[in-house]
Amino acid sequence: MDDILNILRNNAAMPVDKIARLVNQTADEVAGKIKAWESDGTILGYTTVINTDKLQDEPQVMAMIEVKITPEREGGFDKIARKIARYPEVKSCYLMSGGFDLLVMVEGDTLRQVAGFVSERLATIQGVISTGTHFILKPYKQQGVTFLEEERHERLNVTP
Repeated sequence: MDDILNILRNNAAMPVDKIARLVNQTADEVAGKIKAWESDGTILGYTTVINTDKLQDEPQVMAMIEVKITPEREGGFDKIARKIARYPEVKSCYLMSGGFDLLVMVEGDTLRQVAGFVSERLATIQGVISTGTHFILKPYKQQGVTFLEEERHERLNVTP
């Protein structure tokens, strides 16, 4: 992977001139590459990792949902995955190997809202055989960003 893409993957907010210094290119060269990647679909978007524990007035419920499906004759897994990905509650959707076919990441305001999405919308899609919902209790790391504060090791006072 290109060095510029690696830098953007770790910090999409890094200024172009700083990226240019890190990769020993001009700011115009770096900006041109980024614009080309945005145009050709290599870069699809930018996101921010938010520690929702710091937002006391806005609780957030996240869940990973395992979905078993029957692939459609003309669209395979892709057609059903597209239907699922259109819902605003769905933040990510992946084709998986193993005991289930899709892994769907969902966010909502309450447990009830996420459960309602699964039972009323997701499970009722034609081709969905079964679902298994796992609520995320506490994130430790997301998109390469660690949520844990570093442990402070304080030395005990030594007295004679």
